Amino acid sequence: MVTQSATLKSKEEIIERMKKPEVITGSEMLLRSLVLEGVECVFGYPGGAVLYIYDAMHGFKDFHHVLTRHEQGAIHAADGYARASGKVGVCIATSGPGATNLVTGIATAYMDSVPLVVITGNVATSAIGTDAFQEADITGITMPITKHSYLVRRVEDLPRIIHEAFHIANTGRKGPVLIDIPKDVSAAKALFKPVTEVNIRGYNPTVAPHKPQIDKLLQAIAEAERPLILAGGGVIYSGGHEELYEFVTKTNIPVTTTLLGLGGFPSGHELWLGMPGMHGTYASNKAIQAADLLINIGARFDDRVTMKLSGFAPNAKIAHIDIDPAEIGKNVPTDIPIVGDIKTVLTIINREAKPAAKADAWRAQTQAWKKEVPLKYKDSDTELKPQWVIEMIHDTTGGDAIVTTDVGQHQMWAAQFYRFNKPRSWITSGGLGTMGFGFPSAIGAQMAHPDRLVVSINGDGGMQMCAQELAVCAINNIPVKVAIINNQVLGMVRQWQEIIYDNRYSHIDLAGSPDFVKLAEAYGVKGFRATNKEEARSAWEAALRHPGPAVVEFVVRKEENVYPMVTQGNTIDEMIMGDAE
Repeated sequence: MVTQSATLKSKEEIIERMKKPEVITGSEMLLRSLVLEGVECVFGYPGGAVLYIYDAMHGFKDFHHVLTRHEQGAIHAADGYARASGKVGVCIATSGPGATNLVTGIATAYMDSVPLVVITGNVATSAIGTDAFQEADITGITMPITKHSYLVRRVEDLPRIIHEAFHIANTGRKGPVLIDIPKDVSAAKALFKPVTEVNIRGYNPTVAPHKPQIDKLLQAIAEAERPLILAGGGVIYSGGHEELYEFVTKTNIPVTTTLLGLGGFPSGHELWLGMPGMHGTYASNKAIQAADLLINIGARFDDRVTMKLSGFAPNAKIAHIDIDPAEIGKNVPTDIPIVGDIKTVLTIINREAKPAAKADAWRAQTQAWKKEVPLKYKDSDTELKPQWVIEMIHDTTGGDAIVTTDVGQHQMWAAQFYRFNKPRSWITSGGLGTMGFGFPSAIGAQMAHPDRLVVSINGDGGMQMCAQELAVCAINNIPVKVAIINNQVLGMVRQWQEIIYDNRYSHIDLAGSPDFVKLAEAYGVKGFRATNKEEARSAWEAALRHPGPAVVEFVVRKEENVYPMVTQGNTIDEMIMGDAE
């Protein structure tokens, strides 16, 4: 049996060995630098321009490399790893098509502020700009969707660049950083000296807030009669969930959490009102529109939250706490701007925070909205309803699983009907809305937490965009449990076409999709199918008992819609309630 102290000792020995100055290749520098940055898992796909790097990996056991079946699978897996662990996700791809296959994943991470270091190969420096075989200007292509990027021209610069890349990715407003390494640079040799310091001119994110702004917020809370907290993904990314809980406990202010903020505040708390926006709860949306003080903590006032901007929170003074000053006032005029790290800001606020003394009637009103108009749907004993499936998954996992989703109706049902009480247990593509994200991100989350249950909830459309990664689960025995909500249609597109486009259904039929049970079995993964409640319970429980990866296809009602729904051009309190009406 290997003890923890022995494991720590071996890690320390590895690090000391990696620090040793030595003349080595750029590829070896890269691997050593990754280990020194604490990297334990890398997702990638080799090709010509990164062959020296992969040659250096031969027999290399100081981090785990997962060979995916598509570069998009690699970067979504790295993204899921980062979101689940709080560490920087790392992926590697070759030049040209390998690099361009990463673009959607880079944009996904950029929109959701996920720290990634993306390593691409390039043609030799002498061939750059000649339209050489598999050449693409990946730094130019990705410039709008990376926090920073490097084209490495000298092998001596690699240790510094890699250290800077990890620092940039995981500080301030987090995001993806790209390192493009020409093939001759990866082959060249130089003296390797580890870099431990960072000095980047012009990059110095504000962490501590301006104290007078804190005082303004505390005064506004004391005067407010209808205060409300809007908590976003920044709470989770900063590790500030405990500080948020303390802030709510001290002030007794109701809370609504955005799609990416789910899990940042426990859903079982009586002051939690649900998720706001297009498919938000009645209580959350009504509260935003009636609030006289809206405290935005780590959210960016996304259009799916605000809907009609000119009618958003019309009665509220707006306070906005964010690490990125560019977000404050960008979409919604801000009265009390506070720039700083969420955890740090809340720690300072909590020293002086007091109950919102004038808000007793307001709390009663928000609780009444929550009680009078909860999320609901018409259940059926003859058809399998997707909302019921999500509730069943929640009940059987105790709400303790890490849940990833793809994008569409199933994503919104999961956000509504799975109750999250812990941060980093909800992984979904928010800003970009990337189909194909859900399943490979679950692989990354499982690699980050091998001892936790990871459930990937997908639609029948998005599942087919990265279904080839089933091979990765089978070969590596990664025990992700995949739930496919199969309504044989592009569900959210169908819903919009029904409600907004007068039932003109155009090119949404997915009835020709594969038999997902056979598809899973073809990859060596256990497959199940359910068409009613009894089958659903049995199949899901069998999947949970199975020690390896498993796929359960839930065949659900095609016509089911996500409610509440706010259509574009309307304010968030102008909700279509659907079955609740």
